Amino acid sequence: MKIPQEEYAAYFSDYMKLIAVDTKSIIECLINSQNDFESLLRKLPKEKQNFAYAEGKWTLKELIQHIIDTERIFSYRALCFARNDTTSLPGFDQDLFVNNDTANDRDYEELLDEMATLRKSTIQLYKSFSDDVLLRVGVASENKMSVRALGYLFSGHQIHHLNVVKERYL
Repeated sequence: MKIPQEEYAAYFSDYMKLIAVDTKSIIECLINSQNDFESLLRKLPKEKQNFAYAEGKWTLKELIQHIIDTERIFSYRALCFARNDTTSLPGFDQDLFVNNDTANDRDYEELLDEMATLRKSTIQLYKSFSDDVLLRVGVASENKMSVRALGYLFSGHQIHHLNVVKERYL
């Protein structure tokens, strides 16, 4: 099953291409991407935790915090859309969030634990949605988005950043 482009903003296409939408359920994708995330990031040496690959780029801790923040925001969107809330939800400035977090002062393992706990919560949220609920659509950042598309985007976003870690942080 392919997710129709009308269910998400065009700028999310790169994330959607990273996941096996045709062969895996949202839950399978959420579990698989989190397992891949954990298996790579739990093994990294301590000196990589505050590493940024270039001036002005996020540290690894900031990148993990960004994934956490994004998943929290997208979970809220999914819940609102699932409950047929027609309020147009605002976007968020990822750089503002990173510039105002305290990720670099946090314990690396605690960040990874927080992400694992959050992902378990996201999985539980999506297990509660019926097939009809997954097709519900809302508006965020002035774009239509389905609950289903959001479910897959969690994994696509995480995989995207995991690929960045592999390419630029290791």
